[in-house]
Amino acid sequence: MFETTPPGFVSGFVSLLGRPNTGKSTLLNALLGAKLAIVSQKPQTTRALIQGVLTLPQAQIVFLDTPGIHQAGSLFNRHMMENVRAALVERDLLVYVADALLPVRDADREAIGLLRHRRTPALLALNKIDRLKDKALLLPAIEQYRALHDFADYLPISALTGQGLDTLRAAILARLPEGPAYFPPDYITDQPERYLAAELIRERVIRETREEVPHAVAVLVDEFEETPRLTRISATIYVEREGQKGIVIGAKGLLLKKIGTLARQEIESLLARKVFLELFVKVRPHWRESREFLAMLDWRSMVGKELRE
Repeated sequence: MFETTPPGFVSGFVSLLGRPNTGKSTLLNALLGAKLAIVSQKPQTTRALIQGVLTLPQAQIVFLDTPGIHQAGSLFNRHMMENVRAALVERDLLVYVADALLPVRDADREAIGLLRHRRTPALLALNKIDRLKDKALLLPAIEQYRALHDFADYLPISALTGQGLDTLRAAILARLPEGPAYFPPDYITDQPERYLAAELIRERVIRETREEVPHAVAVLVDEFEETPRLTRISATIYVEREGQKGIVIGAKGLLLKKIGTLARQEIESLLARKVFLELFVKVRPHWRESREFLAMLDWRSMVGKELRE
């Protein structure tokens, strides 16, 4: 902890929760003013817990972005839901992100059920209001969520345009306790650069492919070598079937080349230096049911911790 904080300094841990595709990752990036979490319109883009630290003159907020709350079938999906439940423990505040464009459904009721019996206060962030033509619909939407859970506040926002984010940030700060800065001022995440690089490659695959490929793709960085002039990265894109491999590679390898070029540009922006990126595509059937492979995907598990069912 860093003790050189001014009087009245507040700090705390805040989890962002919600159903898939509600904009949690976009919100995290907007609150931090930096791209930490990859974003796409495909569900379950976020697979692991992503920590982002926002340090202000009078406060430090440690955000935790989570996978979308969903029914877990495969071992991989159950692991994602374990991450969600872990994000509910020892938090100072929860922010439940909901889609303002959609009515409350049974899946939403089940997801909000995770908040029950928790003493941690929760805010409702009703996202995507920039796409809501009739703002009069916000009040009945808020009332629907109010009937499901006693949220501490109800805040219409747009993570994409920034509408309402100052109000949301103020609502968060008002509920954090006085405390120290847990990280230095220039610290933003616990994720190593090679993991962030793998995520940016996966994001580009998701954005450029279709159908079942986004759910079946995983990326592992095989080599990450920093030289005086550039960073050399070798990574493998894993899919589950030969047909998916063909989709990722594309005709005459053009799609894979496009994925590599766009991912390299993103990684160079992240690292602020030149990058040489080499990509391979391999088939690994049923990787979502492989404990060994899932442990390899989770950088926190690289010390040998096994996943539990």
